[in-house]
Amino acid sequence: MIRIKGTPYQNTAAFISAASHIAEYYGFEHFDNLPKESLRRTLPPGARPDADINFARRDERQLPSAARRILSAGTLPQGAILAWRTSPLPSGVPGIALELHAAGIDTAIAEALLIVTADAILKHANISERILSINNLGSAESSGRYVRDVGGYLRKHIESISASLRPRVAVDPLGALVQLIERGHPAVSRAPQAMEYLTEDERRRFWDLLEYLEISGLPYELNGQILGSRDCWAHTLYEIATIDAETGARITVALGGRYDPLMSRFARRPYAAAMIAIHAEARGATSVKVRTPGVRAMYFAHLGLEARRRILPVLEKLREAGIPVYHGLWNERIGEQMVAARTLATPYILIMGHKEAIESTVLVREVATNSQEAVSLDDLPSYLKQRRLGISQATSK
Repeated sequence: MIRIKGTPYQNTAAFISAASHIAEYYGFEHFDNLPKESLRRTLPPGARPDADINFARRDERQLPSAARRILSAGTLPQGAILAWRTSPLPSGVPGIALELHAAGIDTAIAEALLIVTADAILKHANISERILSINNLGSAESSGRYVRDVGGYLRKHIESISASLRPRVAVDPLGALVQLIERGHPAVSRAPQAMEYLTEDERRRFWDLLEYLEISGLPYELNGQILGSRDCWAHTLYEIATIDAETGARITVALGGRYDPLMSRFARRPYAAAMIAIHAEARGATSVKVRTPGVRAMYFAHLGLEARRRILPVLEKLREAGIPVYHGLWNERIGEQMVAARTLATPYILIMGHKEAIESTVLVREVATNSQEAVSLDDLPSYLKQRRLGISQATSK
């Protein structure tokens, strides 16, 4: 949990306001700004899709309400939902969770965007030491094999497990393992590791995320003890921790992952969703006014996987320079992005293709004249500022 005393903010509301401003730069909008439709087409009256979920962690209990709200937004024209909200911490400790959700995106760019945004928020809050830990549960099939072996492993060590937890070993081995990890049980260090059960396709998918992080300059560690319920999570799980300056203890400040299984249960069809929650203490005022997103003068389009990988650090550089842009990183095709740019009526489009990604340049195109100029990534912020492109609507750092 973030201690407000060590940040530039006077109270929790100031932190949430600044953090949500950063999230909005990356394209997240408040849940209240999402359209709202009836869920009857998706959920029958009185349905409780979460009634039989085995929650392994307390924070997982916040996911069903997020799933319902996202589904009530329907299908947005851009094909994806990036949204944020605040919620009370589930542990009973006075505090606030700032949740970022990326729904409708089934590729690793969703997790990468969430992690990069959260890292920018924590950096702005003066959390200088940020330790990113990642695990991967894989799909239902591979995680099923993993959980089976976890159950067998725990049964071999059943005598060392407390009597109150033994019944859970039989019905929910993964939930029992999570409890043992939280208690620091000595047997957990030799328990099976989920990443050892990944298929080749799942390993390639995981490597995509790691490449996004490496290109964005975010160090990470693989940690098999970042776990959660199979009813909630699939593929990636992650947490960001810091070191307490006074005690030297490791403190988790953010955690999340891909919650496709839970989202699909509510939608009654395959539905991709990922999230990250940043935990902050409640200090002073905690409520913030919901803003309406401003208009931006540029759309940042990409063509090809290499370009998409390299856009995230460029977006952060533009954010730090106070130059806001739209983007559609979840779109695979350039045509979809050009349609979005026309719909948004942006007078300028930044374009990065494979050639530009390799050469570390970007094309700056003026829509009215269709003229364009290649600009190096190092010079891009100053180039845009000199021509005052989008500066009038710039967001603060």
